[in-house]
Amino acid sequence: MTDTTHAEVEKGLEKRLPTPEEISSAAHAATAIAIAMDADGNLKVSGQDGDHVHIAPAVGHLIIDLLGHVASGNMVTLVPVGTMLTTQEAADMLNVSRPHLTKLLKAGEIEFEEVGKHRRVPLEALTAYRERKRQEREDALDELARLGQEFDAA
Repeated sequence: MTDTTHAEVEKGLEKRLPTPEEISSAAHAATAIAIAMDADGNLKVSGQDGDHVHIAPAVGHLIIDLLGHVASGNMVTLVPVGTMLTTQEAADMLNVSRPHLTKLLKAGEIEFEEVGKHRRVPLEALTAYRERKRQEREDALDELARLGQEFDAA
């Protein structure tokens, strides 16, 4: 291993960036899995007893996407859809500070639930907020383009 200690490697890729060896391994694995998928998208692997196990196309593509992120050198965290996130986890997913996220929660921009003295953010609410913001940016850019065309025409 390179500069990464054994203890750091054991943390998993949700806590650290992948090592160069892990990046290379993920790239090769993603390619091998993509090649191994049937024409109908099914992935066949051998089980413990040697029998073929069929992995559904959606699951196979999810595995390839996951390996692709690792191959790109990204940290990866799998979050089930119904997950309730802490404010720090939600802030990390939005790439904002926790105090900024708290302001968004207090302003009603993002739904949350109180659990004792703590706030928990449903993943669906965080995803909906991120999509709203993306759409607002897209609409603003479209409006700027329209105004620019009007200005050029005048």
